[in-house]
Amino acid sequence: MEGAFKGFGQKAIPFLKALDFHQSREWFLENRDLFERELREPFGDLVETLTERFAAAGLGLRGDRKKSLFRINRDVRFAKDKRPYNRHLSAILSPDGTKMEQGVFYAHIGLEGCFAGVAWWQPGAVLLLAMRRAIATQPDKFRAMVKALKKNGLELDTEGCMKRTPRGFEHVTDAGLVAAIRNRHFVVRHAIDPAGIHGPALVDELVDFTLRARPLLDWGRAIEGRALAG
Repeated sequence: MEGAFKGFGQKAIPFLKALDFHQSREWFLENRDLFERELREPFGDLVETLTERFAAAGLGLRGDRKKSLFRINRDVRFAKDKRPYNRHLSAILSPDGTKMEQGVFYAHIGLEGCFAGVAWWQPGAVLLLAMRRAIATQPDKFRAMVKALKKNGLELDTEGCMKRTPRGFEHVTDAGLVAAIRNRHFVVRHAIDPAGIHGPALVDELVDFTLRARPLLDWGRAIEGRALAG
């Protein structure tokens, strides 16, 4: 199909390294064509190719090259670090194609690593409470989801979890459930070999990962549906 993902350019990572070194608007503008050709346009192709593949697989995730990509520019208004440019480029595919939804696919190509994730990331207070209550009141469903992920070679990320059990869940004593209730996010990740970003096989790799992460999507969507209905 026209616009099918063929791979990121060979200079994609070198461009990010040079941009990180210069951190200069003048340098970026001089090299903008390189950015568009090696990184941004291929990322747009990746988003739209994945949208078609995700639709065919019934994953309920979509995006487009205009809405899904994050800006390379950093928001420095309230940051101590005033460097104007990110060290990565990233994108989200979501149920409605915007960046405002939960239960998303995220792809990240950068100097700190290349990876993908399926995530309920910083869900709002109502949804996060509903997820925690689901863990406490329907532990078998949560354990089945975790078991299915493990069978698929994935496990929930524990980064950023609370040190103490949130109020209202003190009665939960099972160590595994307590650890899950302390999560602020529900995320699984897939490391991408930077050497593998330059060809179309990356699409199959990311579709395979997202299918393996489907138990997390299904678990969260069922809870979200009840929370919104309530």
